[in-house]
Amino acid sequence: MSLERFRSPWWQPGGHVQTIWSALCARSHLRGQQARPWRRERWETGDADFIDVDFSSHAVAADAPTLALFHGLEGSSASHYARAMAEVCAQRGWQLAVPHFRGCSGEPNRLLRAYHSGDAAEVDWILRRLQSQADGELLAMGVSLGGNALARWAGLQQQAAMKVVKAAAVVCAPLDLVAGGAQLGRGLSRWIYTPMFMRTLLPKALGKWQQSPGLFDRARLQRARTLREFDDVFTAPVHGFADADDYWRRASAKPLLRQVAVPLLLLNARNDPFVPVSSLPTQAEVSASVQLWQPEHGGHVGFSTGAWPGHVHAMPRAVAAWLAQWLSVQSLQNQEVKNG
Repeated sequence: MSLERFRSPWWQPGGHVQTIWSALCARSHLRGQQARPWRRERWETGDADFIDVDFSSHAVAADAPTLALFHGLEGSSASHYARAMAEVCAQRGWQLAVPHFRGCSGEPNRLLRAYHSGDAAEVDWILRRLQSQADGELLAMGVSLGGNALARWAGLQQQAAMKVVKAAAVVCAPLDLVAGGAQLGRGLSRWIYTPMFMRTLLPKALGKWQQSPGLFDRARLQRARTLREFDDVFTAPVHGFADADDYWRRASAKPLLRQVAVPLLLLNARNDPFVPVSSLPTQAEVSASVQLWQPEHGGHVGFSTGAWPGHVHAMPRAVAAWLAQWLSVQSLQNQEVKNG
């Protein structure tokens, strides 16, 4: 199964509709079933903070593969792609783990820092802890912001990544943050999506200011209307970058893609309203370990299909099938026995 030639239904014209419909209207669980609950673990971090990790609640074998799914900007285990992937993992007998970036699990984290697109160190810590407590093999997937962070981790780790995960998949990530940030700052993308993100980003950042008055320019933050302005006044200085340009340049995964050694899938729809098509990597810009899927349709983490109102299982199924090919023979045999 591949999404290289994916086409959206005729009644979903264009990237904006395919993005919004998939997030708000398409089904993320199987017909006749309810959304599955999650089992939450709180992990204390080495810097006296915490993250919350949600695990799928379906029964799995002790040595079942675990898929770690890193969510997008202001996403969570409640995001439509996470709920759909939980269904797909249940069908395959895999465990799904959704680590929440700091402050994204419904409770503010303790420290002044939050999270950002290039946080490969956080991804590394999470993956290695998952690996240490799992009996089965580990796979990884990142969506949008989480995808860029995961791809950056793979590029920085090079050969060492293969000792942690068997394979990784990155979906709709803005691998060139300069281009992606500019895209979200203009046209329909600015008026449709940016306000949605700012509705939660601004209160969270103001909460950090309450913890530490003077941490950044509060008045300037309150005037911010674009992600560039937000990153310039909050994300960049709080996380050690000079400004938004410095942050976007240094946190982008695209310059590191030639260094990737672990099997890595990069899936980007060419009509993604978050990611300009001109910024998508070419085969010459990635290593031999990287496979590119760049279908014409799909929007931003959309890919809904099927009869009205559609469902969003096509992408999770295709990504899981691609990841499954990298599991060991023994793991696949155990999975086949479980599935009958």
